[in-house]
Amino acid sequence: MESIYLGIVIAPLAAAIVAGLFGSRIGRAGAHSVTIAGVAISFVLSLVVLKDVVIDGAAVFNGTVYTWAAVGDIRMEIGFLVDHLTALMITVVTFVSLAVHVYTIGYMADDPGYQRFFSYISLFTFAMLMLVMSNNFLQLFFGWEAVGVVSYLLIGFWFKRPTAIFANLKAFLVNRVGDFGFLLGIAAIVLHTGSLDYATAFAGAQLLDAESIEVLSGTQWSVLTLACICLFIGAMGKSAQVPLHVWLPDSMEGPTPISALIHAATMVTAGIFMVARMSPLFEYSEIALSVVLIVGATTAILTGLLGIVQNDIKRVVAYSTLSQLGYMTVALGASAYAAGIFHLMTHAFFKALLFLAAGSVIIGLHHEQDMRRMGGLRRHMPITYWTALIGTLALVGFPGFSGFFSKDALIEAVHASTAFGAGFAYWCVLLGVFVTALYSFRLLFLVFHGEERIDADAKAHLHESPAVVWVPLVALAIPSVLIGWYTIEPLLFGGFFTDSLVVLAEHDVLHEVGEEFEGPAAFVLHAFSASPAIYLALAGAVVAWVLYLLRPELPGRIAQRFAPVHRLLVNKYYFDWFNENVLAGATRGLGRLLWGVGDRAVIDGALVNGSARGVAILALIVRRVQSGYLYHYAFAMVIGLAALIGWLVIRS
Repeated sequence: MESIYLGIVIAPLAAAIVAGLFGSRIGRAGAHSVTIAGVAISFVLSLVVLKDVVIDGAAVFNGTVYTWAAVGDIRMEIGFLVDHLTALMITVVTFVSLAVHVYTIGYMADDPGYQRFFSYISLFTFAMLMLVMSNNFLQLFFGWEAVGVVSYLLIGFWFKRPTAIFANLKAFLVNRVGDFGFLLGIAAIVLHTGSLDYATAFAGAQLLDAESIEVLSGTQWSVLTLACICLFIGAMGKSAQVPLHVWLPDSMEGPTPISALIHAATMVTAGIFMVARMSPLFEYSEIALSVVLIVGATTAILTGLLGIVQNDIKRVVAYSTLSQLGYMTVALGASAYAAGIFHLMTHAFFKALLFLAAGSVIIGLHHEQDMRRMGGLRRHMPITYWTALIGTLALVGFPGFSGFFSKDALIEAVHASTAFGAGFAYWCVLLGVFVTALYSFRLLFLVFHGEERIDADAKAHLHESPAVVWVPLVALAIPSVLIGWYTIEPLLFGGFFTDSLVVLAEHDVLHEVGEEFEGPAAFVLHAFSASPAIYLALAGAVVAWVLYLLRPELPGRIAQRFAPVHRLLVNKYYFDWFNENVLAGATRGLGRLLWGVGDRAVIDGALVNGSARGVAILALIVRRVQSGYLYHYAFAMVIGLAALIGWLVIRS
């Protein structure tokens, strides 16, 4: 099986190299053929691994492929950890990536950077697979940084646009903040365990909890708590949690296929996966779990509200991603890791579907993204409409769709939690159901229903997207409907993640939820009588229908009536203003101060130029001493001899 594991990561890497270095020789068809073949090979091999792990019951593989270096007792290795969590993640990543690759043929057909784009997205897939399959912190960090670098290239793919360059730089800088914390967390673990290996770190979790470290003078922290919080700061950057969420909406400057790939199954889910993988550490820190819980709940509700006031079709879906990542994070903080991963899986399908459907609309309208200039598209783009409807129903948690199973189970798990902050989190995710339905159906109604507000030129050429675009939509729509029915029981209540996730008995909220589980059909029926989430979703859909179809003049009136609130949402709680004017302004001011006082006055003035001037003055003095006259030297010798004799006389 080791050759299969290697094949999963090497196939997209090799394809990326071929398309990137030889794209001009193999042409467009060659570039998309080789990269699609590479990802397809990874997907097929991932299915083999999934079958081997799930059906054949293969033991967990934890082995080293290559030893890069050894520093004392610390070994830096490339290795794979293949268990149920890994098998599920690589299958989801490669399937969504394959759909995005195929879709890209149609979306990027006229782009001059066609081969370069295919090389980037294949390389992006490789980086995510390396991250997911790692068995040590070094490889985890490599994959972590690699997806960040490639996302920088992809967000700024249209590098002639100033907004794209600003967006990729913003993503890069914000993630550096999170990655600094992530690196500190890894360093703390390595310092106290002496190993980069997961197994060693996990085995010493309780010992790490017993050890303390002085962070501030007189303040003792558990090493485990400090390490977990630092690791989670890394997850806050990658998975866009408040306040490190500001980069993700701006990443919409990249082409739509990469928006789908980043937001659905790869980069933004890396933080969720990492915390779940580190469950053997997080389970022993109540403080760290509460931090995760509260941050996730805050992200879920605050970013969801921002989706209501967005007019760019892609940005609405982007803020939806932020909110759903908050849901997943809440599940992790409640120790319902399996529920978080389950929602990650279902979300990967329906969120990729929504992004690609948005891209199909953008293609049909000649790259128009403002929803106020759309409307009535369901008559012109029926396949796009029906697949977008499926994605919307899955997102809002309509009974029977994949998002219903994962979201409802997640909410029930949080309700059962007794962790600090669980009550706050429960009401945030519950209210978030209403908000999700409101902005989701707002998008659906503004784009596909109501009167047509389409530009005349765009309408003249409006038609359904080509098959290479809508076939991936259909492929993603199928699991968006069905996957929940077949996976809720094994993933949440059947012990699927027994070999991957660690949950202490006192934290096992999913066990409490599972006591009432009697099958997926009964779960659906039970929700009608026991869960308010369904009715909140229905209320959100009805409010959207009233506001944007029945009485379309009302949103403007409401915005005027609640102008301060509307202004707060439109300005995204002023996070960007604070970062760009206060934080960045203070940093630039400090830089100017250090440059003026430190660099110019001290380094250049005193040290560099000052030492040069000192040497020049000394040289001037010494030069005057060297006159070249013999009587001057004889006089100096006599004076020196007299001074020496005088000193000896005084000493004696």
